[in-house]
Amino acid sequence: MSAEMDALIDVVVKGKIKEGKDATQKCLDAGHSPQEIIFDGLSAAMAIVGDKYAAKQYFLPQVLLAANTLYMGLNLVLPMLTGAGGETKGKVVIGVVEGDVHDIGKNIVKAMLTGLGLTIYDMGKDVPIKDMVEKAKSEGATIIAESTLMTPTLAGMKACEAILAEEGLKGQIKTMIGGGATSKEFADQIGADGWSYDAVEASKVASAFLGL
Repeated sequence: MSAEMDALIDVVVKGKIKEGKDATQKCLDAGHSPQEIIFDGLSAAMAIVGDKYAAKQYFLPQVLLAANTLYMGLNLVLPMLTGAGGETKGKVVIGVVEGDVHDIGKNIVKAMLTGLGLTIYDMGKDVPIKDMVEKAKSEGATIIAESTLMTPTLAGMKACEAILAEEGLKGQIKTMIGGGATSKEFADQIGADGWSYDAVEASKVASAFLGL
């Protein structure tokens, strides 16, 4: 591991947003490939952040700072990957279900999954379930990740399972749900493939689905 890569990891873990792009550029200048920067630098940093969050050494503000710093680096190197025919490890459609506009958790999960090297289609918040399913079909995504903090919108998650079953896509497209209003019991009840308590857990669920 080079000094530049160590410095990048440190910048992301500490959430130094203004330094994210420069630290990434220095890794490129030192001869690291975009793939190395994403997997050995940015992903490794988010894994450390995840561990700190799980150990309650970090809380939501620090995780958000780290996620935003991660994106500074990703915005620089991701275009280079796609230009070089970069292989994605999997495609995920993510969104907050219709009726809910709380997206902080969704954004952190997006950062963690992007850090794994997955291609993420972020549908935003208050998204109709049928739109998420259509997007997954059109992009060839293998995971739909849905979140909600509000109990009234749980019906949308149940509807997602029904639509996938109706179209014969259940199992082919895996579903993972999360957010304050959800639970493992609810996920089992509606037939979702996975549930996660937080963003760290979500990245483990997605990794398991994709065999990473």
